[in-house]
Amino acid sequence: MGSSAALSVFPSLRAATGTDSLAMQFYKSLTEEQQAKIVLPRDHAKRGFVSNWWYICPEQRLHTFYTKEQQDLVRQIFESLHHPEHREKMNWQVQKDLMGQIKNTPSVGFFGKPEEADFEFIYTGHHVTRRCFARNDGAPGFGGRPIFYGNFAKAFREEKDHAGNPFWYQGLVFNEFVSALDGKQREKILVAREPRSEKPSEVILKRQTDLPGLSGADLTKDQQAKLIETMRRMLVCFRPADVEATMKTIETHKIVERLFISCYGGEFDIGGDQVWDTWQIEGPEMVWYFRGFPHIHGYFHLAVA
Repeated sequence: MGSSAALSVFPSLRAATGTDSLAMQFYKSLTEEQQAKIVLPRDHAKRGFVSNWWYICPEQRLHTFYTKEQQDLVRQIFESLHHPEHREKMNWQVQKDLMGQIKNTPSVGFFGKPEEADFEFIYTGHHVTRRCFARNDGAPGFGGRPIFYGNFAKAFREEKDHAGNPFWYQGLVFNEFVSALDGKQREKILVAREPRSEKPSEVILKRQTDLPGLSGADLTKDQQAKLIETMRRMLVCFRPADVEATMKTIETHKIVERLFISCYGGEFDIGGDQVWDTWQIEGPEMVWYFRGFPHIHGYFHLAVA
């Protein structure tokens, strides 16, 4: 980007110190002015918000509002929210989606108070929303709020193989599940309607009725187990503790039986090859929307219990 300020957003990782979590270390490093700007009320409306491109504190960006040491802590927090084998790709995605513009630098914030168990850290920007409870004793599972991930690796309109996109592995894993279904199930999973809107008020709206596609209750026990394993494999880029907490909720509460799986054709199937680029796994408790056209946007929301 030709800017030392831009590069300082992503300094090299250093070891965490102390007994506090990285997020709490970052919170304690904030000045009173910084706290006043980025620590939001526990019940703030933005706590449940998600979009493909937004900033929790638009005027307070990583490259202008924080010291290099604080930027370094944010980098460590972000990396810690991903599986070690995927951290390099996640850093690349954030850097790539700055699109060479320093004005696109991410923004972070907190919800609540540090003495509250659900004190939350949030990281936002272009194609990225990540969350976690900030305290060491905070429960894992993305803070129980919606996250977003996405990217266009080489062009805004990606080809069917999504070359270079760090999230297309999820599409390939999902299509493995579809290929294991029988003919009638594959017919049912492909629905003759468009996927859900990406308007922030609608994209993670949990529907109680009118759920499209193939019902998880109609899968065999082996297929239900395969769907569970498919979801686990698709989540693998994230922090293992978050994945385990999420999958435990899905299994303990038998959420699979209330899920519906749907795929989308036409322009949403790039190349018309029936390797589905766009799909939804949704139910009354959960929304997972993966939109591969014109490039990948992924929304995930499940309150972990």
